[in-house]
Amino acid sequence: MKGEKTLELKQTKKLKKGKDLVTNLIDIIAKLTLKNYEQFNDMVKIVMKALNEKDPYTQGHSIRVTEYALKIGEELGLNQEKMKELELASVLHDIGKLGIPDKILKKPGRLTKDEFAIMRQHSEKGEQMLAGIKDLEPYKKYVRSHHERYDGFGYPDGLKSENIPLISRIIFVADTFDAMTSDRPYRKGLSIEVTIDELTKCAGTQFDPMVVETFIKIIKEHYLDEEAI
Repeated sequence: MKGEKTLELKQTKKLKKGKDLVTNLIDIIAKLTLKNYEQFNDMVKIVMKALNEKDPYTQGHSIRVTEYALKIGEELGLNQEKMKELELASVLHDIGKLGIPDKILKKPGRLTKDEFAIMRQHSEKGEQMLAGIKDLEPYKKYVRSHHERYDGFGYPDGLKSENIPLISRIIFVADTFDAMTSDRPYRKGLSIEVTIDELTKCAGTQFDPMVVETFIKIIKEHYLDEEAI
């Protein structure tokens, strides 16, 4: 435990010294060896700290999405290896937002059409950040594809149904649920009941119906009696 804290503090100091948060973060992650799972956990903490420094909402959002996604994966019976992939992909899914200008990422009101086009680039920026990092190469596809729609009208590649990685399909549902139920400066979060209705309506078009059905079951078992998550 003492060694873990030392590593975390050392890496955090490195992060703070850099002028470019994104460049510094990439340099740190590039040293990651996933074979050392304790060190991996410290690297995840660094990613969370970086997201919090950039945008506190994004950090909390990533934590909640990871929680929901892992519950879905467990319910679907994913094996241990896939669950680890799902966990890391969920943590990293919005890492590309580190490359989005603050005036857009932190805008208190709704985005304009042009601003939304820039925001949509975060999935590709996330893929680019992970490119060339040997141990994280397998996760690029999940980060890139977490906004692909089941009907093929998502972005950035317009992938459809089973051509979208299952892990990305899971993250998309968890991501949307958290976005809909969270309060934002320009609107109050929707109730869980209303969000369930919306997920159900969009199953088979926006979302994988199997993932939606699984998550609704989880929501009713774990969250439905709660006013906020």
